[in-house]
Amino acid sequence: MGIIKALIDFVMDILETIVFIGSLFIVVYFFIMQPNQVKGASMEPTFYSGEYILTSKITYKFRSPHRGDVVIFKSPKNPDIDYIKRIVGLPGDKVVILEGKLYLNDELLTEPYISAATNLWESGFSKEGQPVNVPDNMVFVMGDNRPRSSDSREFGPVPIEAVIGEVFFRYFPASKLGFIKNPHPESLQTYLLPHFKSLHQVSNFLAGLF
Repeated sequence: MGIIKALIDFVMDILETIVFIGSLFIVVYFFIMQPNQVKGASMEPTFYSGEYILTSKITYKFRSPHRGDVVIFKSPKNPDIDYIKRIVGLPGDKVVILEGKLYLNDELLTEPYISAATNLWESGFSKEGQPVNVPDNMVFVMGDNRPRSSDSREFGPVPIEAVIGEVFFRYFPASKLGFIKNPHPESLQTYLLPHFKSLHQVSNFLAGLF
């Protein structure tokens, strides 16, 4: 009888452990972070198809999105599909694509992470040389592999509420294991560059800093 009781206690301990671990996994997956697999070539050379990453679901509960963040979000065309792209424009930013280059608030944006010039499509949302003002509560996103990425150039800015989270860690392949760093200096990640149309405006801006 004692052996049976001990066996039952042992099984119950195992079940309790399984339930605890399962509950912990569910909480982490739905509220804290989730694993994702990169599919497609839109983020090359930063991420390649088949790589595995972790996405933080709580980052933007403590801070706003930053320029340069890599994010997972629901596709505007099909919410059942998740996209991975990089934030290039924040609410209030002016985004202009001209001759294959990206201008942010009238300044050429240095993008060491892209694999080719920034192209446009005739039927897309963005037009050559025409500014896009990013609305409140939205972000302008692009893939690092510009010729092979469906992004805000095609369907426009993305609602922040559609963003699942920030990609912060790559765990496969092992040779690329590590945290994902924002390529922009901190001053560019969040600071809204001013729009200057004259030297007088520049002077007034500088005077306001001191």
